[in-house]
Amino acid sequence: MRFKDTSVLHTIIAGFLDHLIVDVGLAQLTVESYSSDLKGFADFLTRKNVADPKDIGRENILTFLAMMAARGYSPRTRARKISCVKSFFKYCAERGLLKEDPTLHLDTPRLPKRIPEYLEIHEVDALLAVVDTGTPETSRDRAMFELLYACGLRVSELVLLELHRIDLEIGCVTVMGKGSRERIVPMGIPALKALVNYLDHVRPRLLGPRRHNALFVTRRGKPMTRQSFWKIVKKNALKAGITKEISPHTLRHSFATHLVQNNADLRWVQVMLGHADISTTEIYTHVARHRLKQLHTDCHPRG
Repeated sequence: MRFKDTSVLHTIIAGFLDHLIVDVGLAQLTVESYSSDLKGFADFLTRKNVADPKDIGRENILTFLAMMAARGYSPRTRARKISCVKSFFKYCAERGLLKEDPTLHLDTPRLPKRIPEYLEIHEVDALLAVVDTGTPETSRDRAMFELLYACGLRVSELVLLELHRIDLEIGCVTVMGKGSRERIVPMGIPALKALVNYLDHVRPRLLGPRRHNALFVTRRGKPMTRQSFWKIVKKNALKAGITKEISPHTLRHSFATHLVQNNADLRWVQVMLGHADISTTEIYTHVARHRLKQLHTDCHPRG
């Protein structure tokens, strides 16, 4: 994670990344994204012969933004990089490393909210229907699909689940989400049944004499990985005849969309998804409105 360059700037960036891990508790993938963005910013400053945050002015920031636009970076990518740079300078200012934060009055561009790709209920049913339970592996896959959709989990949360986080008696799962925040999510009857079958009859066959805390394991006795499950999702989507470009995250979007479409309280959806800010959850109200508009267009005589 640390840069090899020993300049003041790179040393401070390394300290900032450590701060994100230790103090803020950000996920490893998020910190790696910050690292990549800040390395690009530091390389830009090095070419400008700037090696200390105290020497960075507002004009440097504006030049960096103009360079990204000239190179064809999308508005969303530019917004992410701006947010990263602003967080870094806030960190520097709080530690007295700057006289003035050059990004203090720099606006992050407002972006149009993207409507996430999701599956209709009948498409979810079709996807689950093709995941047969004829082998230990496919029975495990069925339990993973059911739990992913029933609880709206991120794929990383699904594959990192451990046995002690499953409560079969009350039918809930305790999830460790982003920022090491825990949440409890009910799983529903179909997911509970699939999970009980997996735990009673399938997981012992996959593990054999081996022992592991991971809930979902492979025949080699290793935890399921994100990459492997992504391939399982793609394979079964193809079998189900689903032409949309889907990933495990599509089932999380489907979970939230179907709740909102059925008038679930947005605050409860936020809690179950593990969103820190309800504004992140509000995208699903846009999905619901988009769906209603499409229904009107398709079905109303004057649509």
